[in-house]
Amino acid sequence: MQPRIELLSPDLLRRILDEAFQLLVNPGIKVLSPRARELLQAGGASVNVAADVVKIPEVMVRLALSTVPSTFYLYNRLGERAVTYGENNVQFDPGSSAVHVLDPDTLQHRSPLTADLVRLVKVAELLPEYDAQSTAVICEDVPREIGDLYRLYLVLMYSVKPIVTGAFHLDTLHVMIDMLASIAGGRAGLAAQPQAVFDVCPSPPLIWSHFGAENLMELARASVPAEIVSMPLAGAAAPVTLLGAITQHAAECLSGITIHQLANPGAPIVWGGAPAIFDMRKGTTPMGAVETAMIDASYSEVGKSLGLPTHCYLGASDSKLVDAQAGLESGMTALIGALAGINMISGGGMLDFLACQSAEKLVVDAEAVGMVKRLLGGMRIHTDTLATAFFEGIDFKGDFLKQKATRTLFSQEQHLPSAIIDRDSVRGWQHGGSLDAFARAKLRVQDLLARYERPPLAVGHEVQLSEQVQSAATAVGMAHIPLLP
Repeated sequence: MQPRIELLSPDLLRRILDEAFQLLVNPGIKVLSPRARELLQAGGASVNVAADVVKIPEVMVRLALSTVPSTFYLYNRLGERAVTYGENNVQFDPGSSAVHVLDPDTLQHRSPLTADLVRLVKVAELLPEYDAQSTAVICEDVPREIGDLYRLYLVLMYSVKPIVTGAFHLDTLHVMIDMLASIAGGRAGLAAQPQAVFDVCPSPPLIWSHFGAENLMELARASVPAEIVSMPLAGAAAPVTLLGAITQHAAECLSGITIHQLANPGAPIVWGGAPAIFDMRKGTTPMGAVETAMIDASYSEVGKSLGLPTHCYLGASDSKLVDAQAGLESGMTALIGALAGINMISGGGMLDFLACQSAEKLVVDAEAVGMVKRLLGGMRIHTDTLATAFFEGIDFKGDFLKQKATRTLFSQEQHLPSAIIDRDSVRGWQHGGSLDAFARAKLRVQDLLARYERPPLAVGHEVQLSEQVQSAATAVGMAHIPLLP
C-alpha cells in the first residue's frame, strides 16, 4: 500500500468544482490575448470585448477536460522514460527561477551567475533523489531578454535528466522549443518524446495575461507539455480561507486547460501551482507554512478527481539560511506533497519564499526526499513468513546480525542516507570534526562536484545549441555569451 493523505471529503470536492464552474461564468475570466478570446468564443464562450472578460460554460470546460491525457512521460536525453505524470507517481525536482543564491562561505544572498547555475545543475545531476532538473536560477550575466533560453541551454549542456522550465517571452519560447527539438530530432520527435515541461502562470485573481494565454496556445500546438502554475495568495490575491483559495485555483486551471485544449485537443497539460497563504503580520507569502501545503495537497485532490496529472511547489523554506527552520519546513511540506500523491514536487534547494537557491540545501533536501520515497514504498514482504523463519535456531538470543537474510535484506528495507545525516556516536562525531549539518552539506557538494563528469551527449550537441543561443544573444546586443565553466 502506498500511504496517502486526503483532506477533502467527496462533498467538498463537489462543492469546490461547482463553485469553480460558477466563477468561470460570474465574474468570468479576464483574458488579455485577443487570439485566446477568439478561440474561446468560437468554442462557445461569451466575450465582453470592452472588458476582456470571457464567460466559459461548464459544458465547454468538460469537453476540454475530456481530451487531456491522464498520463504522459518526460524522457531524458538518452531517449529513456524518466518521469511519469499521472495517477499517484511522485517525483521531485529542484525549485526554479530563483533571483539569488546563498553563498556557502559568506552566507550572503547574491545575484546568480552562469557558474552558479552550472554548479546547481551538476549537483542535481548526481543526486538520484531528483528525477528531473530545473532552470533553477536567473543568471545576471546575460540580458534578461534571453534569460529563459540561456538557463535551458546550461541545463542541456550539463545534464541528461528531463527538465522543468518556463519561458519569459514568446520569442524566446519558440527558440527554447527549437533547442529541445534539435536534440530530439525535430519537432515531431520532441512531441513524441518530450524532454521538458513548461510552467505557465495565470495572474491571480482569475486573469490570463496576454503572454500567459499565448504561451498556453503555443505549447499546445507544439505538443510540448504545459504545467499550469496557479498562485492564489490566501488573504491577498485570493479568498482568505484555504477552501476559497483552492476554488480560485480550480477556476484558473480550468480556464487555462480550456484555452490549451481548444488550441490542440490532446496536448499534455498539468494541474499545478505555487499558491501560499499571506502572512498578515509580515506581508509575506510563506511557502513553508503547513497551510500552504494543505492548499497544495487539496488542489491536487481536485485535479486527481478530474483524472489530471499534478504538480506543486513544496519542499522549500522561508528561512534565509540552511538551518533548523529550513529542514523543518522543507521536510514537512515535501512529505505532505508526497502523501498527496502529487506527480512532480518542485522546491528542493529553495530559501526565502522561493527567491533563493542553495546547492547545500539541495543536498540536504535530497536526504528528505530519500526518506519520503522510502515511506511511499510502504511495508514490503521479502520472505515467505513475516517473522517465524527468522527465529529458527535463535534460542532466545539477539543474534539476528549473523543471519544471511539480515546481510541481504537490510539495504532493501532501510533507506541509507549519505554522510549529511549524522548517525554516529558522539565520540565518532567529535572525531570527525564535530560538524553540523550545513558543514557536512558543504563537504557533500564539494564531493559531488569533484566526481561530476559532463555527459558526452551534451557535449555532442554543444555546437548547435551554442549557435542558437548566440544568435538570440546577438539579437539583443550581446556579442558573446559567457564561456561555459
